[in-house]
Amino acid sequence: MSENSTIAINQGVQNVSKLSVLEICAGAGGQALGLFNAGFESLLAVELDETAAQTLRQNSNGKVVVGDVADPKVWSPSEFEGVDLFAGGVPCPPFSIAGKQLGSSDERDLFAWAVEQVAVIKPRALLLENVRGLSAPRFSGYRQRVLDRLTQLGYVADWRLLYAADFGVPQLRPRFVLVALHPEDAAYFRWPEPQEREVTVGSSLRDLMGANGWPHLDDWVKLANGIGPTLVGGSKKHGGADLGPTRAKRAWEALGVDGKGVANEAPGKDAPHPSEKLPRLTIPMVARIQGWKDEYAWEFAGRKTSQYRQIGNAFPPPVAEAVGRSIRAALNHEGIPHEIPELSADVHDPVYRALANTDGFVKMARLIATLDELNHASVERRLAVLAQDFVLEEKSTSTGTAYRLGAFKGFTGQSDHSRNNYMENFRHRVS
Repeated sequence: MSENSTIAINQGVQNVSKLSVLEICAGAGGQALGLFNAGFESLLAVELDETAAQTLRQNSNGKVVVGDVADPKVWSPSEFEGVDLFAGGVPCPPFSIAGKQLGSSDERDLFAWAVEQVAVIKPRALLLENVRGLSAPRFSGYRQRVLDRLTQLGYVADWRLLYAADFGVPQLRPRFVLVALHPEDAAYFRWPEPQEREVTVGSSLRDLMGANGWPHLDDWVKLANGIGPTLVGGSKKHGGADLGPTRAKRAWEALGVDGKGVANEAPGKDAPHPSEKLPRLTIPMVARIQGWKDEYAWEFAGRKTSQYRQIGNAFPPPVAEAVGRSIRAALNHEGIPHEIPELSADVHDPVYRALANTDGFVKMARLIATLDELNHASVERRLAVLAQDFVLEEKSTSTGTAYRLGAFKGFTGQSDHSRNNYMENFRHRVS
């Protein structure tokens, strides 16, 4: 689906050969902007929140639709078969360390559903990003199922934990990123390398914090000489225009920032010294911390709390651009190809793999024998974790308990899944 196009974002117009991208859970456009800068043209962006969708509309010429991405009345995945890149930042709460980490039991979980759409859309590449929590041992079986499903569909997939601070963003912000490509393209894929220079909060915000002539700017910049903690956008149900939970606020305080709220403007000429009263960030400052640059001229729709939430939940544009450039290079077969195992991920959950590779019951003794690095207690712990995301059948035998891996509990598009009722009744709570 590659073609020559003229794409306009804000005031800039680029005449380049673009690859096509279909984006789900697009938010306010952090990923869309980064992928555009990496050479991708948006065919469609799907977003649940109307205000975030308005932000997308007023900053780009791409088509934007509003609604539940899994609702067939909103859009039809089959219409985009063969797109170059299928990308999305599916909801984070199911995996967030700050939440209950319900995974597939959380009605907001769309990760498995997104992977299932690969069978319909058949993209050349897949890019999905989420919070660091998805990389935890709690979700080892979930991750293994994702990799195995993509292998069934003919893709080579890999996960990587990327830190925004490694790509010129003055914020730690770890993101767990999944990339999958066909073998012939995967041989050319390499994860982007971190930049050598770190950007601090003080150096990044100096011009914005001093815009109103604050006389103590230099002292504040020295105090803010570090990388900020991860911005927390919150949700419609929880969180407002502040910089996150107590631990995050303390980290911001150590950098000279009052994280209890977001200011309407930078401190003025009469504002006290930061040793007396710490300044708060403004919306433009928060956007800068998240990786939006002035030259993007990106305008956020809605009121302050909504704008903050859109920015705080976004995939930083520089990180999306770096990953997008690596994917584009792979699809164009740039560089020297490498052996596919370099991209193939290690086995995330050997217990899941052992159970998934057989149709019958597997005895505990066999699991321990097959996985000689695990003992009885460790196998039982892994089985208990698996049972949170899969139906785990048990059968007593004369020589002990045997197990069989049943159905995945998560939503993959089933018409009778509990997520459908949840979205029908509580859609206003989801963000």
